[in-house]
Amino acid sequence: MQILNDNSCSWINDLSPRTNIKTLQSIKNSDWLIVGAGYTGLSAARKLGQMHPNKKIIIVDAQLAGEGASGRNSGYLVDTTLNDGFSSNKKLENYKKKANIYDLGIEAVKKFVEEYQVDCDWNECGKYFASSKLEDHKILTNFSDTLLKLEFEHNLLSSSELSKKLGTSFYNIALYTKGGILLHPGKLVRAMIDALPNNVQLYENSSLLEWNKDKNIISCNFKNGKIKTNKIIFATNGFLKSLGIRANYNFPVTLTASMTRALTDEEFRSMGEPKEWGVLPVRPMGATIRMTKDRRILIRNTAEAHNPFKMSQPDLYKRSINQKIGIKKRFPQLPDDIIQSSWSGIVSRTRNSSQIFECIDDNVFVAGCYNGSGIGVGTLFGEQIAIKASNETTKEIEIIEARNKPTRLPPQPFLNIGVKARLMYERLRAKSDL
Repeated sequence: MQILNDNSCSWINDLSPRTNIKTLQSIKNSDWLIVGAGYTGLSAARKLGQMHPNKKIIIVDAQLAGEGASGRNSGYLVDTTLNDGFSSNKKLENYKKKANIYDLGIEAVKKFVEEYQVDCDWNECGKYFASSKLEDHKILTNFSDTLLKLEFEHNLLSSSELSKKLGTSFYNIALYTKGGILLHPGKLVRAMIDALPNNVQLYENSSLLEWNKDKNIISCNFKNGKIKTNKIIFATNGFLKSLGIRANYNFPVTLTASMTRALTDEEFRSMGEPKEWGVLPVRPMGATIRMTKDRRILIRNTAEAHNPFKMSQPDLYKRSINQKIGIKKRFPQLPDDIIQSSWSGIVSRTRNSSQIFECIDDNVFVAGCYNGSGIGVGTLFGEQIAIKASNETTKEIEIIEARNKPTRLPPQPFLNIGVKARLMYERLRAKSDL
């Protein structure tokens, strides 16, 4: 499993390059092995290191730690999501289960940030579900009814109110939820790398080629080495399927995003100097867009069934054109060359938007499939899968395991056909908000 990411993600490039990066070059033995060093894997490693200070723990990633989806996402720590479907009382109960998990995820990240004094541009400013289509008022009023039943603080906003808050007249209707948090994902995941306990060894740029289990020993062959371990946790999220982990229950989706340079004082004044904000689309394939603390605009308006291991620069450039169009729709006064960088990233999806959290064999554990909510849920699941793998339980695990379990996917080629058709359909429905 060799992953070739572009090197143009603004979140990652904001940070100083790391030194002392180790690559697996020999045969190692461990008590615990964690595959994947994003929010989930790093949180699992940190928790295991704290719980088992005398055990040998290894965490391995196919690329640089934290520089996959964790450092490339849009930086939303969500309290609620809209595109789940929840009209009946039964579905309302399912939505409440998800919301409980989001709440625990926020608590887990907040606890880490406070304990380690992390500067990740944490901003408890909430978020907007916004649309340019007035007919989406019905979707948002139905969503408002759901949030009211669950006692989430929120309010509906008109176009004039939105224009003042966002600095653009593009949107006509929105629902604001107070509990969401915006942050810098690169800074957060870098802090998780720095917080690894002394008994945790991190190996990067080390691709897992194959793994097998023989009695109580798990053997993992990497590109330039081998690890034998007693217990293993898979935390590769969008690459679970490629490793054969719950392959019939998850699939990857490739996203691309762009970010502008920092706005000049004149450009910022032309928008009314808004405070930092984040917008999520009402329709699934609409644009995610936010104004950052340092006056940059981020936009993500593509999602597709693409080769998850690599996106070429020409392909990335083609998608960045869509992002420039999206920015110009909202801020026509900005120059055409405002975009500074574009990048791709992978999310993991399940058929019913549920997460994977389980023991799949003796001493083999997996956590992943966050359906776009990886900061909070990934951090939570990493900590809790470490506890579960240590044969302990918590109230958090009880809440996680009360969720609806992922449903089985159709076989190939019907899966790829279905995913592509669905994405195309949703893209057409959200065309005006791309």
